[in-house]
Amino acid sequence: MIPRMMTEYAHSRTGIDIHPGAQIGPWFFIDHGTGIVIGETTVIGSHVKLYQGVTLGALSPRAGHASLPGKRHPTVCDDVTIYSGASILGGETTIGDHAVVGRQRLPDGFGGGDDSTGGGISITVDPTWGETERVNF
Repeated sequence: MIPRMMTEYAHSRTGIDIHPGAQIGPWFFIDHGTGIVIGETTVIGSHVKLYQGVTLGALSPRAGHASLPGKRHPTVCDDVTIYSGASILGGETTIGDHAVVGRQRLPDGFGGGDDSTGGGISITVDPTWGETERVNF
């Protein structure tokens, strides 16, 4: 109960909502944090940067959260930057090492047929290539 009370107090002062059950690695950085939401089963690696309005959330199935046993929130690996407004949803979603997310990354099959982008684009930069790869989901 005390961790949840502390979270609610911090949220009221900062606009940042981090569930006390989230696992966050070292060197975690939030820039302009208003509107950031980090869910209970989120796992965040080291050297991760989040900007305003990022949601690391769960999907909400018709049968309710109880129908999703286990991990319901995404995993963010090491050296990742997630820019403002990104919504990364679902427990099977993993953002790999050195990724840069520009808008949204939705789980496969979410939001329509196989050709659906779900309204989002993930931008991944591999520093060894020196190029940007755009992947529609």
